[in-house]
Amino acid sequence: MTSGTTDAPTPRARLTVLSGPSGVGKGTVVAEVRRLYPHVWVSVSCTTRKPRPGESDGVQYHFVSDAQFDELIATGQLLEYATFAGNRYGTPRKPVDQHLAAGRPTVLEIELQGARQIRDAMPEAQFVLLAPPSMAELRERLLGRRTEGPPDLEARLARAEIELAAADEFDEVIVNDDVEHAAGELVKLIESASAE
Repeated sequence: MTSGTTDAPTPRARLTVLSGPSGVGKGTVVAEVRRLYPHVWVSVSCTTRKPRPGESDGVQYHFVSDAQFDELIATGQLLEYATFAGNRYGTPRKPVDQHLAAGRPTVLEIELQGARQIRDAMPEAQFVLLAPPSMAELRERLLGRRTEGPPDLEARLARAEIELAAADEFDEVIVNDDVEHAAGELVKLIESASAE
């Protein structure tokens, strides 16, 4: 029981950082989390890469030019940023701060390099690694996307090995062997984090 007035400010929500190798299904799991737990807010990253078929600006990513990305860095508007497969990705700071301050559970879906920057900036966040059932399965998922040629595919798999080796840097590991199950596990973690 707490003392004080009944008009106390809304407690700041806890940030959940979801990371995992390319092709592990982060976007698919997050889409299912949104369906299961509509109260969650998922940050939309900026990227300098070109949209893939079916992607829309402001939905999957904010697609920006290199010059625009440079400006976001120079003006301190990114919470974290990283380069991956020749493109840059970053998390806009202001909307994350606004949603957390309003008490809304917030999820960032980012790569390992970005997750490490967030750990330095916001060590109170919850860090979750989404892992594939096996490297063979990850290779099949990447092949199925048909978005990378052989050199890019091998580079992504090599990077995945490094990212999965960093599992001990995370608070929790969820194996994405079934999207609904993985999303359900993530929702439980988000709910428990926001209840603390």
